[in-house]
Amino acid sequence: MTDAKGHQLQGYWKRMEILFLDQFSVMGGAQICLLDVLDAVEKRDWHAHIALPGDGPLAEQVRSRGLAVDKIPCGPYRSGSKSLGDFFQLPLDVWRQKRMLTELINPKQVDLVYVNGPRLLPAAALAAHDRVPVLFHAHSRLNQGYAAGLAGWSIRHSDATVVACSNYVARPLGQYVKKLKLHVIPNGTPDAGFRERAFGPARSWRIGLIGRISPEKGQAEFLQAISMLAPAFPAAKFVICGAPILPAGKYLDFVSELARGLPVEFLGWRDDIASVLAGLDLLVVPSKDEGMGRVIVEAFSAGVPVVAFATGGIPEVITGNETGFLVQEATPDALAARIRAIILSDAETVRRVVINARRSWERSYAVSSYQSRIMQVVEQLGFAWRAEHEIAAPPARK
Repeated sequence: MTDAKGHQLQGYWKRMEILFLDQFSVMGGAQICLLDVLDAVEKRDWHAHIALPGDGPLAEQVRSRGLAVDKIPCGPYRSGSKSLGDFFQLPLDVWRQKRMLTELINPKQVDLVYVNGPRLLPAAALAAHDRVPVLFHAHSRLNQGYAAGLAGWSIRHSDATVVACSNYVARPLGQYVKKLKLHVIPNGTPDAGFRERAFGPARSWRIGLIGRISPEKGQAEFLQAISMLAPAFPAAKFVICGAPILPAGKYLDFVSELARGLPVEFLGWRDDIASVLAGLDLLVVPSKDEGMGRVIVEAFSAGVPVVAFATGGIPEVITGNETGFLVQEATPDALAARIRAIILSDAETVRRVVINARRSWERSYAVSSYQSRIMQVVEQLGFAWRAEHEIAAPPARK
């Protein structure tokens, strides 16, 4: 293709049509990231189409942006290790998903399939193979062997481009994806509104955990730490903000039992995380396997100090004693000891960490930076595919 032809078609390729797939219809960190991408797509006057497992808060958010939503079969499956029923349901779902996506993916109408999570990736790889490019956005590490293997096969089969929220998440996928097609882009967040706080032992601390209620998010460890802290700090208040996304089994009952008699308030699911953070003096992130921790950088922007287990991708975000506080041993005892030390520490020490964290958010985690980096990958992938296959862009929608 000559330079003249390329220059002639460059303006024609400015329009882009993207099919987005998400494995949930409820809201979580990955779904909020997806909405941020949709907002960036809208600003470019591109067109997005969404397929979700059904109605729910995410579908409502998508429709409020004037976008169409198709229903695609996907689970629900259990969180963590899967049941025998999950394993029987998965191939049936993939077959149904592939049939549906084959109809939705028209190379003359779709430039790119954006898969926001691993469960729809196999069907997308089968349906999009040699027809349109696939971008897989990985928000959590695929630890189970079968999940990583299935994702790896899908990536290779479709020659997918991969965006991971941290090096921790990217590492297991590196063997499946070409080096130049693997991008580590940390999540970004809007400014939650920085507020000065008074720290130190005299402060009546309000300490909270924000995240979906599931074993990997550590509500049990948080409550066990509270049971050790509450007698020593009777003025302290504790909150848990979140709700289960997947069937939680007996874990929610277990958490409720642990909370009995403790000074802890359950806020349920909240969309206004900035408002929740405004009411906290310390955010606790006792996650056992966190891809990155979007709520951490939300707290950075809001001026809320963060204490977290040094697990998963969290040490890529928090520099210990500089932008937050890390707990090296992921146990309730170690967590309680670290929270106690923060409460009793010099107020200027905590304030210095908070200021450093805010600067870190400004440099690396603002939503505008996240959107810009994602859009750069999308543009390069979609436009390069059309150039290589000499496919004209879809017509502008009226």
